[in-house]
Amino acid sequence: MPSSLSRRSPLGRRLLATTAAAATAGALALVPFAAHGATGEDDITEVKVLTINDFHGRIQANRDEAGAAVLAGAVAQYRAANPNTLFVSAGDNIGASTFTSFIADDEPTIDALSAAGLDLSAVGNHEFDQGYDDLIDRVIPSYGGGDYALGANVYHRGTTDPALPEYAIREVDGVRIGFIGTVTSDTGTLVSPAGVADIEFGSQLEAANRVAKEIDKQTDVIVLLSHSGAESTDCAGIATEQSDYGDLVREASHRIDAIVSGHTHQLYACEIGDRPVIQAHQYGTTLGALDIVVDAKKNKNKLVSITGSTIDLVGGGTVYPADPEVQAIVDAAVAEAEVLGSVEVGKISADILRGGDPAGSDRGVESTMGNLVADIYLWATSEYENYGGTVPAQIALMNPGGLRDDLRFEGDGTVTYADVAAVQPFGNTLVTLTLTGAQLEQVLEEQWQPGSERPKLHLGVSEGFSYEYVEDAPAGEHIVSMSYQGAPIAPTDEFVIVTNSFLAAGGDGFATLADGAGTADSGLVDLSATVDYFEAKQVVDPAPLGRAIVSGTTAP
Repeated sequence: MPSSLSRRSPLGRRLLATTAAAATAGALALVPFAAHGATGEDDITEVKVLTINDFHGRIQANRDEAGAAVLAGAVAQYRAANPNTLFVSAGDNIGASTFTSFIADDEPTIDALSAAGLDLSAVGNHEFDQGYDDLIDRVIPSYGGGDYALGANVYHRGTTDPALPEYAIREVDGVRIGFIGTVTSDTGTLVSPAGVADIEFGSQLEAANRVAKEIDKQTDVIVLLSHSGAESTDCAGIATEQSDYGDLVREASHRIDAIVSGHTHQLYACEIGDRPVIQAHQYGTTLGALDIVVDAKKNKNKLVSITGSTIDLVGGGTVYPADPEVQAIVDAAVAEAEVLGSVEVGKISADILRGGDPAGSDRGVESTMGNLVADIYLWATSEYENYGGTVPAQIALMNPGGLRDDLRFEGDGTVTYADVAAVQPFGNTLVTLTLTGAQLEQVLEEQWQPGSERPKLHLGVSEGFSYEYVEDAPAGEHIVSMSYQGAPIAPTDEFVIVTNSFLAAGGDGFATLADGAGTADSGLVDLSATVDYFEAKQVVDPAPLGRAIVSGTTAP
């Protein structure tokens, strides 16, 4: 059974009001839904809001993920039980997707979610993976409108002018529900800076409270769709979390009746500050649900209660039917991807995994996958025949957030194009730059990011480079020593570094990389270089751990 909670608002908290003019600042189109008595009580209207977050193009079903067709079937089943049902997202519908969606620029995901009846969505950081222009010119039109990229804290750079619609209002059986969208203010560091050069990401709290006040008299219920979240699933911990998200949860306006979150891929249904705060895990494994009860007549649509819960789509015992229209979209995408992705590119000798248990759950630890990709980057800019640079790279760095899947040893260890593409789905290029020893140390210090939703991002590093560190140390004092080919690195030494274009531009908070000298884009795409690396090696082994060593311990 899903966990649940409820909120009861003050009597007469909000009255119905007339519509305001539609503007860029808000997608105010009031879309009425057919009126149906949901409870059999004339004075009471029940509305259900189903939610997803961090779907990331997981349109195919597997043992852990429901897939788009079953997701659509579940939504349809709940709508059949209560026609007063909305289906919304807290962002990251696309980007960092599996090969089936990634190879087609995520158009199959957009088509599948649209066919599933997605009503609106907040924008997530991954919606900016190919830049703001791509979001505006391709993604939003593919959905059919700006209600699928709500971002109240996204502004044209240097202004407070909204760069995206800030909110959308839906009328359901006479009840007006306002949805405000916000995205983590860290987004500028999570995507290629070049792609968002003309926009900036402000405070979610300021934007949410500002817009809630603006639409208060136009709505009966306000839901915040925040593409940010807690790192834990403990409600008490979330309530006291010292982060931007913690501040948002505690200080959001009393006008906001519920908070639907995302980004951190967690599963929780909490009551914090007398309102539901939920997140529905990831990849379509789970639906979030807000059950809203409104006194429709006696008290002019007074909110009686709002209850938050989560619904397991893959292991909860209830079997939801696959929607045939959505299944046809998925099947067509699979057929196209199978042709492109079935080509064998090489073999592995054992599992090659991201950090954490399960793999991929912890970006703050060293991983065989992170180190291997760093090795591939180094090979591609030092030994690879297609590298056109005049100076070979010496040290490679790889960010953990750029690793989106593992390579599992199965059968004879064969790895396909699709397998490799799933690991690095962003299409970054490899960039070289020169850093001093002092700058390199600062880059390593930037792995620790206290106050962020992920307080540490452990970089994968290439063979030949290693360092010792103290985990719990003051800012700027984590790195004890560094060495290259066994020799200590001095602050004035210089090294040619290779990384992906995202990190080279200062992404993920590694600002010092953007200060490197002689920055040059090799033109090599990470996926193409990885495919050629596998083809060049008879068998690829997991890269060893122990390149980053806790001070006072022995490397494994």
